Amino acid sequence: MNLQGCGTALITPFRPDGGVDETALHAHVNWQIANGISLLIPVGTTGEASTLSEAEWIRVIEVTVTAAAGRVPVFAGATHNATHQAVANVKKFGRISGLTGILTANPYYNRPGQRGQYEHFRAIAESTELPILLYNIPARTGANLEPDTVLRLAEIPNIVGIKESSGNLAQITELLTQAPRAFRIFSGDDALALATLAVGGMGLISVASNAIPQQMSQLVPPLSATTGSPHAASIVTTLHSCRPSLWNPVRHPLRLCSTCLGGATKIFVFPWSQCPR
Repeated sequence: MNLQGCGTALITPFRPDGGVDETALHAHVNWQIANGISLLIPVGTTGEASTLSEAEWIRVIEVTVTAAAGRVPVFAGATHNATHQAVANVKKFGRISGLTGILTANPYYNRPGQRGQYEHFRAIAESTELPILLYNIPARTGANLEPDTVLRLAEIPNIVGIKESSGNLAQITELLTQAPRAFRIFSGDDALALATLAVGGMGLISVASNAIPQQMSQLVPPLSATTGSPHAASIVTTLHSCRPSLWNPVRHPLRLCSTCLGGATKIFVFPWSQCPR
């Protein structure tokens, strides 16, 4: 399994009655793959996992895996702030045939220290044979996973990489300079994709790619091959004019753009609501 390139943190389409729109999700996955996306992340922050029932959570993963049909890896979001529940969820998801791996973020709200986070992620990794991508997003969880802790976790065989969304380029660079060569470090922030790739990141897990997958997938290869690519720079310049509409998880414009471009539906579930006209 070669994890690199541009992945998408998938939105979850909803029907007018609030249920998951499986047809739209299937079509959205196909559209993503057809436009060069190399990794799919269902039921993460952007997928509104926190608003889904357990049955919906599992069904979104199943539909994504079925639609992907082995063409690209699928890493399911499995974040919970209770370690025992995160472990239970990972065991359930592990029974889904065709699922490639798990992505799991810092325990939210509890704000554990480095030892607590290490033990949390270690317990998750030891509960499954699936590959694990760590997800560091302190702005949403209240806890930062520091490079020294990530390096300790990287010694666990099935922890294969990290989606780094700390927004701290110095921290990301420190990790990149010390991590094992096989450990995959992805930018988890569209706004820092260029910088992260330039210092050695292996790819990007994007939010904006829900609406513009072709452009985002074209951004990563030029930067992986050579920094300062004019083509990559032109893509970033264009994207910058769209911020923060496309660069923020679970944002109204992201879902509306996907709808207009033939992607997923624009229905929201509470506590999100429609934008006033």
